[in-house]
Amino acid sequence: MSAPVKLVVFDLGGVLVRIVRSWEEAHAEAGLEPSRASDSKRFRAERRRLGAAFQVGEIEPEAFCRGIAEASDGGYAPGDVERLLHAWQSTEYADVDGVVDDLHAAGVETAALSNTNALHWSLLRPESGPPMYPTVARLGRAYASHIMGVAKPDAAIYSAFEEATGVDGARLLFFDDLEANVEAALERGWQAEVIDHAGDTASQLRGHLERYGVMEG
Repeated sequence: MSAPVKLVVFDLGGVLVRIVRSWEEAHAEAGLEPSRASDSKRFRAERRRLGAAFQVGEIEPEAFCRGIAEASDGGYAPGDVERLLHAWQSTEYADVDGVVDDLHAAGVETAALSNTNALHWSLLRPESGPPMYPTVARLGRAYASHIMGVAKPDAAIYSAFEEATGVDGARLLFFDDLEANVEAALERGWQAEVIDHAGDTASQLRGHLERYGVMEG
Protein backbone atom coordinates (compact mmCIF):
# COMPACT_ATOMS: atom_id res chain seq x y z
CA MET A 1 0.00 0.00 0.00
CA SER A 2 1.29 3.46 -0.94
CA ALA A 3 2.29 5.88 1.79
CA PRO A 4 -0.04 8.86 2.32
CA VAL A 5 0.90 11.75 0.03
CA LYS A 6 2.35 14.75 1.85
CA LEU A 7 3.53 16.82 -1.13
CA VAL A 8 2.22 16.93 -4.71
CA VAL A 9 5.00 17.85 -7.14
CA PHE A 10 4.39 19.20 -10.63
CA ASP A 11 6.65 19.47 -13.60
CA LEU A 12 5.67 22.72 -15.34
CA GLY A 13 6.08 22.48 -19.12
CA GLY A 14 3.70 19.89 -20.52
CA VAL A 15 1.79 19.54 -17.24
CA LEU A 16 0.68 23.00 -16.08
CA VAL A 17 2.02 25.14 -18.95
CA ARG A 18 1.88 24.54 -22.68
CA ILE A 19 5.28 24.59 -24.37
CA VAL A 20 6.52 23.97 -27.88
CA ARG A 21 7.99 20.54 -28.43
CA SER A 22 10.68 21.25 -31.02
CA TRP A 23 13.04 23.86 -32.44
CA GLU A 24 10.90 23.97 -35.59
CA GLU A 25 7.70 24.55 -33.64
CA ALA A 26 9.35 27.42 -31.78
CA HIS A 27 9.99 29.14 -35.10
CA ALA A 28 6.33 28.88 -36.03
CA GLU A 29 5.30 30.36 -32.68
CA ALA A 30 7.87 33.17 -32.97
CA GLY A 31 7.04 33.95 -36.59
CA LEU A 32 10.60 33.25 -37.75
CA GLU A 33 11.81 31.26 -40.71
CA PRO A 34 14.28 28.51 -39.72
CA SER A 35 17.84 29.17 -40.81
CA ARG A 36 19.54 26.68 -43.08
CA ALA A 37 21.90 26.14 -40.15
CA SER A 38 19.10 24.22 -38.43
CA ASP A 39 19.77 21.29 -40.78
CA SER A 40 23.45 21.09 -39.85
CA LYS A 41 24.50 18.19 -37.62
CA ARG A 42 27.18 20.40 -36.09
CA PHE A 43 24.67 23.12 -35.28
CA ARG A 44 22.19 20.64 -33.76
CA ALA A 45 24.93 19.13 -31.60
CA GLU A 46 26.06 22.56 -30.41
CA ARG A 47 22.46 23.56 -29.70
CA ARG A 48 22.01 20.43 -27.56
CA ARG A 49 25.27 21.13 -25.72
CA LEU A 50 24.41 24.75 -25.02
CA GLY A 51 20.86 23.82 -24.07
CA ALA A 52 22.08 21.30 -21.50
CA ALA A 53 24.48 23.86 -20.01
CA PHE A 54 21.76 26.52 -19.95
CA GLN A 55 19.39 24.14 -18.19
CA VAL A 56 21.76 23.53 -15.27
CA GLY A 57 22.81 27.15 -14.87
CA GLU A 58 26.29 26.85 -16.34
CA ILE A 59 25.62 29.74 -18.75
CA GLU A 60 23.36 32.79 -18.60
CA PRO A 61 20.70 33.69 -21.20
CA GLU A 62 22.96 36.17 -23.01
CA ALA A 63 25.71 33.57 -23.39
CA PHE A 64 23.23 30.98 -24.63
CA CYS A 65 21.78 33.33 -27.24
CA ARG A 66 25.24 34.42 -28.36
CA GLY A 67 26.48 30.82 -28.50
CA ILE A 68 23.58 29.67 -30.65
CA ALA A 69 24.06 32.63 -32.98
CA GLU A 70 27.78 31.91 -33.32
CA ALA A 71 27.13 28.22 -33.99
CA SER A 72 24.73 29.15 -36.79
CA ASP A 73 27.48 30.97 -38.76
CA GLY A 74 25.28 34.01 -39.24
CA GLY A 75 22.00 32.14 -39.62
CA TYR A 76 20.67 33.64 -36.40
CA ALA A 77 21.34 36.83 -34.50
CA PRO A 78 21.30 36.68 -30.68
CA GLY A 79 18.00 38.58 -30.78
CA ASP A 80 16.46 35.87 -32.95
CA VAL A 81 17.45 33.23 -30.39
CA GLU A 82 15.97 35.27 -27.56
CA ARG A 83 12.76 35.61 -29.56
CA LEU A 84 12.63 31.82 -29.94
CA LEU A 85 13.16 31.38 -26.20
CA HIS A 86 10.25 33.70 -25.44
CA ALA A 87 8.05 31.71 -27.84
CA TRP A 88 8.85 28.41 -26.10
CA GLN A 89 6.27 28.83 -23.33
CA SER A 90 2.62 29.47 -24.07
CA THR A 91 -0.38 29.60 -21.75
CA GLU A 92 -1.43 27.50 -18.77
CA TYR A 93 -3.56 24.48 -19.55
CA ALA A 94 -7.27 24.89 -18.93
CA ASP A 95 -8.51 24.13 -15.40
CA VAL A 96 -5.11 23.39 -13.84
CA ASP A 97 -5.72 26.37 -11.58
CA GLY A 98 -8.71 24.57 -10.08
CA VAL A 99 -6.64 21.45 -9.42
CA VAL A 100 -4.00 23.39 -7.48
CA ASP A 101 -6.58 25.49 -5.65
CA ASP A 102 -8.52 22.38 -4.60
CA LEU A 103 -5.34 20.78 -3.28
CA HIS A 104 -4.57 23.85 -1.20
CA ALA A 105 -8.15 24.02 0.06
CA ALA A 106 -7.76 20.41 1.22
CA GLY A 107 -4.56 21.29 3.07
CA VAL A 108 -2.27 19.47 0.63
CA GLU A 109 1.13 21.04 -0.03
CA THR A 110 2.31 21.62 -3.60
CA ALA A 111 5.65 22.21 -5.33
CA ALA A 112 7.23 22.50 -8.76
CA LEU A 113 10.26 20.57 -9.99
CA SER A 114 11.17 21.86 -13.43
CA ASN A 115 13.94 21.50 -15.97
CA THR A 116 14.22 25.11 -17.11
CA ASN A 117 16.58 28.06 -17.48
CA ALA A 118 17.00 31.54 -16.07
CA LEU A 119 15.00 33.30 -18.78
CA HIS A 120 12.01 30.98 -18.63
CA TRP A 121 12.11 30.91 -14.83
CA SER A 122 11.89 34.70 -14.70
CA LEU A 123 8.58 34.38 -16.54
CA LEU A 124 7.30 31.35 -14.65
CA ARG A 125 8.11 32.65 -11.15
CA PRO A 126 8.75 36.42 -11.39
CA GLU A 127 10.15 38.12 -8.32
CA SER A 128 7.78 41.05 -8.70
CA GLY A 129 4.79 42.21 -10.71
CA PRO A 130 1.69 40.29 -11.80
CA PRO A 131 2.50 36.69 -12.77
CA MET A 132 2.08 35.49 -16.34
CA TYR A 133 1.34 32.02 -14.97
CA PRO A 134 -0.82 32.48 -11.87
CA THR A 135 -1.19 28.77 -11.11
CA VAL A 136 2.57 28.30 -11.15
CA ALA A 137 2.94 31.35 -8.92
CA ARG A 138 0.55 29.83 -6.37
CA LEU A 139 2.49 26.61 -5.93
CA GLY A 140 3.83 26.46 -2.40
CA ARG A 141 7.45 25.73 -3.33
CA ALA A 142 9.37 25.79 -6.58
CA TYR A 143 12.65 24.15 -7.60
CA ALA A 144 14.40 24.66 -10.93
CA SER A 145 17.22 22.77 -12.61
CA HIS A 146 19.26 25.87 -13.44
CA ILE A 147 19.28 26.85 -9.76
CA MET A 148 19.89 23.33 -8.43
CA GLY A 149 22.68 22.72 -10.94
CA VAL A 150 21.28 19.36 -12.05
CA ALA A 151 18.43 18.29 -14.32
CA LYS A 152 15.92 15.46 -14.51
CA PRO A 153 16.28 12.52 -14.97
CA ASP A 154 19.61 12.65 -13.10
CA ALA A 155 19.06 10.88 -9.76
CA ALA A 156 20.83 13.73 -7.97
CA ILE A 157 17.99 16.17 -8.58
CA TYR A 158 15.48 13.90 -6.84
CA SER A 159 17.79 13.46 -3.89
CA ALA A 160 18.38 17.22 -3.68
CA PHE A 161 14.64 17.86 -3.83
CA GLU A 162 14.00 15.50 -0.91
CA GLU A 163 16.72 17.20 1.11
CA ALA A 164 15.42 20.68 0.29
CA THR A 165 11.80 19.88 1.17
CA GLY A 166 12.45 17.50 4.04
CA VAL A 167 9.85 15.11 2.60
CA ASP A 168 10.62 11.42 2.14
CA GLY A 169 10.28 10.26 -1.45
CA ALA A 170 7.62 7.70 -0.56
CA ARG A 171 5.31 10.56 0.43
CA LEU A 172 5.78 12.55 -2.77
CA LEU A 173 3.40 12.32 -5.72
CA PHE A 174 5.09 13.60 -8.86
CA PHE A 175 3.64 14.45 -12.28
CA ASP A 176 5.80 14.88 -15.39
CA ASP A 177 5.16 14.67 -19.12
CA LEU A 178 8.36 12.73 -19.85
CA GLU A 179 8.48 9.02 -19.11
CA ALA A 180 12.22 9.05 -18.36
CA ASN A 181 11.71 11.62 -15.61
CA VAL A 182 8.89 9.60 -14.07
CA GLU A 183 10.87 6.36 -14.24
CA ALA A 184 13.79 8.03 -12.45
CA ALA A 185 11.44 9.27 -9.73
CA LEU A 186 9.94 5.79 -9.30
CA GLU A 187 13.44 4.33 -8.98
CA ARG A 188 14.05 6.82 -6.18
CA GLY A 189 10.95 5.53 -4.38
CA TRP A 190 8.61 8.38 -5.30
CA GLN A 191 5.03 7.90 -6.37
CA ALA A 192 4.86 9.28 -9.90
CA GLU A 193 2.70 9.38 -13.02
CA VAL A 194 3.18 10.42 -16.65
CA ILE A 195 0.90 13.18 -17.95
CA ASP A 196 0.05 13.31 -21.66
CA HIS A 197 0.87 16.88 -22.68
CA ALA A 198 -1.36 16.59 -25.74
CA GLY A 199 -4.44 15.74 -23.69
CA ASP A 200 -6.55 17.34 -20.97
CA THR A 201 -3.87 17.60 -18.31
CA ALA A 202 -6.22 18.86 -15.59
CA SER A 203 -8.50 15.83 -15.95
CA GLN A 204 -5.52 13.49 -15.90
CA LEU A 205 -4.19 15.14 -12.74
CA ARG A 206 -7.57 14.89 -11.00
CA GLY A 207 -7.90 11.25 -11.95
CA HIS A 208 -4.53 10.36 -10.49
CA LEU A 209 -5.08 12.48 -7.37
CA GLU A 210 -8.38 10.69 -6.73
CA ARG A 211 -6.79 7.29 -7.28
CA TYR A 212 -4.03 8.09 -4.78
CA GLY A 213 -6.61 9.28 -2.27
CA VAL A 214 -5.33 12.87 -2.30
CA MET A 215 -8.52 14.35 -3.78
CA GLU A 216 -12.14 13.26 -3.64
CA GLY A 217 -14.03 12.61 -6.83
